[in-house]
Amino acid sequence: MVMRHISAQLTSYLCTRTTRPVNNVRSRQYSTSSYNERGFPDERAMEEEVERKIGWLFKLIFAGTATVIGYHIFPYLGDNLVQQSVSLLNVKDPLFKRMGASRLARFATDDEQRMKIVEMGGAQKIVEMLGDAKDDATRKEALNTIIALARADEAVGALHSAGAVSAIMATPESTEDPEIEKYKRKLLKRFRDMNYGESSS
Repeated sequence: MVMRHISAQLTSYLCTRTTRPVNNVRSRQYSTSSYNERGFPDERAMEEEVERKIGWLFKLIFAGTATVIGYHIFPYLGDNLVQQSVSLLNVKDPLFKRMGASRLARFATDDEQRMKIVEMGGAQKIVEMLGDAKDDATRKEALNTIIALARADEAVGALHSAGAVSAIMATPESTEDPEIEKYKRKLLKRFRDMNYGESSS
């Protein structure tokens, strides 16, 4: 409602500034569909176009602000943010899964934080995310988060118990993103070094 009100106000302002026919010169900011057959602005079309542009702007501002705020208040609300990030891995939409995984990777800055993520179910959920992923972007984000968690020896055991080795080996090779294979090799080596090879999965 707020966005529609703003777009309506902008449209009204633009229309009051354009009181004469604009057959010869039309604003480059709007498509020709924003004008009626007499050459005057079509308020409804202009309002819809403005609303679309404002909508994308608000989404970008919201995403950026949420990331910055979350990062700065993490020391004070760490447990809540970690739990929220783990919860995002339960959402069906892969975009939200990637957002949750990305946040967990950023939060895994030391062994204490990594084990906190594990204790909140993050290891199990991220392995499930990898196994269920249908696209390279989601697989890559899951693998990257597993790498971040696996820097803690104890977390390696939890990831192995969650079936990480099998999920990693079952991840299909990507013809478009070579980093996925690099992540897979790095993780499998880490598990082997910790005596969690394929035979022990």
